[in-house]
Amino acid sequence: MTLDRYLVKQFLPMFIVAVSMFVLLLILIDLFANLWRYLNYEVPLIEILHVSLLYLPKSFSYAMPIGLLFAGAYTLGDLYGRNELTIVFASGIPFWRFSMSLMLIGLFASLFAFFFEDQIVIPTLKAKNDLSRTLLRESNRENNSDIVIKAKSGRLIYSVDYFDVSDVTLNGISIIEQGEDGSFQSLIRAPRATWSGEHWIFSNALRYQWEDDFMRVSPLLETDVYRESPDTFRRSAVKVEDLSTKDAALLIEDLKAAGLPFISALADYYHRFSFPCVSFVVMILSISMGSKFKKNILLMSLGSSLGSSVLFYVTDMITMMMARLGYILPIVGAWFPVLLFVIAGVVLLTNTKT
Repeated sequence: MTLDRYLVKQFLPMFIVAVSMFVLLLILIDLFANLWRYLNYEVPLIEILHVSLLYLPKSFSYAMPIGLLFAGAYTLGDLYGRNELTIVFASGIPFWRFSMSLMLIGLFASLFAFFFEDQIVIPTLKAKNDLSRTLLRESNRENNSDIVIKAKSGRLIYSVDYFDVSDVTLNGISIIEQGEDGSFQSLIRAPRATWSGEHWIFSNALRYQWEDDFMRVSPLLETDVYRESPDTFRRSAVKVEDLSTKDAALLIEDLKAAGLPFISALADYYHRFSFPCVSFVVMILSISMGSKFKKNILLMSLGSSLGSSVLFYVTDMITMMMARLGYILPIVGAWFPVLLFVIAGVVLLTNTKT
């Protein structure tokens, strides 16, 4: 439809300008937050630029919803200020139909945001953080000593003195095997175990078990029964936001199987799906607010976009904090802000005068 093309043509330039402005602002904030430290360690300019370049995808991820909100509100406000919306309404076209192309842009942006975050933002942000820590001489040691985990619904209890990440080996291993009723069955002790790619291979392992009221000791025969993933022994150092969606799901399964706390990770996993919907949410808000500005359109659009974004992010931060602490369900903490602001946007949209 001609009106749809016209609206998109008015929207896209403003969106590009808004996103570019917000991306630049975020990069500068990150840069100046660490600038004195870069100067302290005499970090070369090319490395500083490299860090900023790696932060670009994450900055775009943050800036896209704000840019959509600002561009949508400004475009519709500008059309209203030039009385073009009045002509559209006088022709009998409903406001929701006229703004449908912007809603579709918001929906597409939400789908794009999910895959963009999963495939590009996560690896580049991890690379940025690793490079930044290296340049600023920050240690990133993982605490992989004195590990105790449960596996196979608690029937196996691992106690490991130290897990060597580089060699993928367990050192100082004790494994308690229990029956379904929790009764003791055997104890396995080994000085070392190496990951074969599918299971653990023990060195000089001994099995202790009761037989005829005596504790019998025998060498542990080669077996492929012990298949707990190496990452299970270092999960405390892994965060959901550093993993792809597939790996994050495996992380939660490992945490559950090991009997470790998983509520916080589950909340972050649900948040991975809910947060991209922000683009669609802010588009609804921008459409509902855009036709309300007749004067000072640029200032009012910028103020409304920043105000709505801050309000959403604060609400999201509070609900996610409550979900991670277990006060509310993880799925509620992740999706409540999205549903709340969608409802608010629909209410504003239905009350828009045409």
